[in-house]
Amino acid sequence: MAKPNSKTVNVYLTLDQLVIEGYFNQNDPSPIYKRQLSHDFEEYVSECVKGAKRYDVIFYKFKCNKDIDKKYAEPLMYAIRKHYKEKQEEEERAFERFKNRNWTVLAISLVIVVLFQFFLPLIVNEENQLQLGLSHLMDVFAWVILWHPIDELLFNWNPHLKKISILNKLATAQIIIIENEKKSAVNDPLRVVA
Repeated sequence: MAKPNSKTVNVYLTLDQLVIEGYFNQNDPSPIYKRQLSHDFEEYVSECVKGAKRYDVIFYKFKCNKDIDKKYAEPLMYAIRKHYKEKQEEEERAFERFKNRNWTVLAISLVIVVLFQFFLPLIVNEENQLQLGLSHLMDVFAWVILWHPIDELLFNWNPHLKKISILNKLATAQIIIIENEKKSAVNDPLRVVA
């Protein structure tokens, strides 16, 4: 099976001391590399990667106006990677709970179905109509009780894996530092020369 075309997803950030303060929780007095990311920053990053697919590559692109601002790149990246690594581990635990819960519900449902399918006909033996009606009732009950765990296990695991994959990419994404480039009047196509 051929690997589908992958694209790059860019998360643009500015390396400026005043702007960087907005990336973090204002009530956290820790050094930059240990701070918690702000909710607005998380929303911005999730908006940037909302359309990311399985084989897409994610880059953090830092815009740097001054050379002195480059010193914020490493602590900021450390805080971002730490944050998304913790989120990934949390999502992996949630996925394990999801699997364990649904396998347990499926096992309990199967035990209930087996008990009713095998032992109910031994107990009720008086009339064929009653036994036939109860047999159909048990078939419907078995379908209803088994539907939810089978549906969850077959169809609802993929969103968990996609989220884990995106969080892993956010935690391990490469950084690209874009330095401030001044445009000249000759090379700037948007500048109108009178």
